[in-house]
Amino acid sequence: MTKRDYLSGLELSAGETLDLIERALIQKRETEAGKRHTSLAGKNFALLFEKSSTRTRVSFQVGVAQLGGTSIFLSPNDTQISRGETIADTARVLSEYLDGLIVRTFGHDRVAGLAENASIPVINGLTDLHHPCQALADFLTLRERFGTIRGLKVAYLGDGNNVLHSLLLVGALIGVNTSAACAPGFEPDEGVVSKARELAAASGASVHITSEVEEACADAHTVYTDVWVSMGQENEANRRKKALAPYRVTGEVFRNADPEAVFMHCLPAHRGEEVESDIIDGARSLVFQQAGNRLHALKILLEILVGDNNGA
Repeated sequence: MTKRDYLSGLELSAGETLDLIERALIQKRETEAGKRHTSLAGKNFALLFEKSSTRTRVSFQVGVAQLGGTSIFLSPNDTQISRGETIADTARVLSEYLDGLIVRTFGHDRVAGLAENASIPVINGLTDLHHPCQALADFLTLRERFGTIRGLKVAYLGDGNNVLHSLLLVGALIGVNTSAACAPGFEPDEGVVSKARELAAASGASVHITSEVEEACADAHTVYTDVWVSMGQENEANRRKKALAPYRVTGEVFRNADPEAVFMHCLPAHRGEEVESDIIDGARSLVFQQAGNRLHALKILLEILVGDNNGA
């Protein structure tokens, strides 16, 4: 079988992505009912993480275990990369031991280099450019809440970062409309937006980038945001907080949204900065359901890329 990676979110087709979401819903219910799945029995994985993590690390390690596989965690100090071994050599060596590699790093070129040189599937657990595994959990959560995905509208407020990039790309792929209000100078990558618009033209979705919060939120089914200062941006904190302050999620931003609109955030969150406490801790918030769905979406992704596709 030809090995498949998952780096930008576009390595799976629209049909495969939608099928993943449906399978995740089914397997979530089955797991909660006590059914055991063994599709990764005998499979071994490593999590090569150069950025700290809560949700990505725990959801992957628990997911592998629930499907009968084993995993090991590798921090920067646990490999010879920190002493100058090349990405190519590391990828080839790890391919001798493992059935899959999950990577969380800074530059997207690093995960791409590992994938290019590995003979096993490589999964992007986060880079500065893309966060596709988060998008899978997000769209699973929306499917669970609204009973459908196609035609929904996601309004994203704040920094045009990796989370927005993946919402744009995966959303456009599967027919979700995305409207982002970003501060001037904090817009998403132009290449990502161009690709998302190309995908949207094929799926019937829409992609809209603006600087106006009210415009972005009109008729939205969810208002989504992320932290203003991500890992590696600490020296820009004051500038970023000042520029992004008008994009804080408050009760007012829901005024023109759909009456049933919900709040989403990939977490961790800074209450009082990008979102008011009353919103993230209120009845509209899906953030913990969203975090929990990381586990279920990633289990199916692992089955598709590595395991028994029947999910036994």
